[in-house]
Amino acid sequence: MINLSLVCLLLACSKGEDSKTTPEETKPNPEPTEKYTFLENEVRPASSLACFAGAYYRKVVSSKDTWIGISGEVTLPTIKFDEIRFNPAKPKQYLDNPSVYMGGSMDGQETDIGLTWEVIRHENGAVSEERVAFRPFLRRASHKSGQVSLYVNAPAQKEYYWYPGEKVEMSVEVISNGVLKLSIKGAGKSYETTFEAAGYTLTGVGEFKRVNAIDQVSNEGKPAQYTEAVVSNSKWSYTNLIRRQKGERVVVPMHNGRMTSMLCPATKHFSIEQNEEEAKVGAETISISGKGF
Repeated sequence: MINLSLVCLLLACSKGEDSKTTPEETKPNPEPTEKYTFLENEVRPASSLACFAGAYYRKVVSSKDTWIGISGEVTLPTIKFDEIRFNPAKPKQYLDNPSVYMGGSMDGQETDIGLTWEVIRHENGAVSEERVAFRPFLRRASHKSGQVSLYVNAPAQKEYYWYPGEKVEMSVEVISNGVLKLSIKGAGKSYETTFEAAGYTLTGVGEFKRVNAIDQVSNEGKPAQYTEAVVSNSKWSYTNLIRRQKGERVVVPMHNGRMTSMLCPATKHFSIEQNEEEAKVGAETISISGKGF
């Protein structure tokens, strides 16, 4: 049985329709789309989207089109926690929790898939009381087919732990109807697995995203809580979108004209660095501060 309360604790930034809020400072695409090239009949992204309450997060999301996946390379952020915001239920853990992940939404089913700051198992077999490394996770919402919501972590093994400053390649892709594949590789480590998600098909219409976040424990659907936590210098070297185009698998850059930019709950919490060349390939450097910059 899946402990749904644990899901909320581990992934406080999971966004559901019920937690939608009025966007405070969600900005449209930062560059005019005329600067960029597009595929034949490609749907353009929304100019802006509503934020969801519960976390501080930088999200870029594609248009709703025949995309089947997303990939990119990212340097994991350095972390400074707020030393007074401890979880009373788990005193060695903070109420703020960094994550870097991908995912999407297709046929009404949302997924969040990537890396979150987690506990580990030491070589003596003991599980750490504190969270000390990024570990892969996979989350799906329920689907009208009857498929239930699910949250799972990669095994607590050292070959699946990643740390601040390490560079990883990450991808999420539909490989057959109802099946997603997650791949994370970098710093001499690798994790690949498949994940059932009934709403995702090779011919469906959907959207894909990447997210950098400070999640907050037991705070989903509530205003982001004040914190002095900071996650710094997470650098995306590139981001690609994947689709079926005339029967072939096509990979294209998620340039600034091919995505909707979201800075939630307000722009003051983010430092985004990007030059003109980086804008063409979905690259940027992200820092997030609960206090604001």
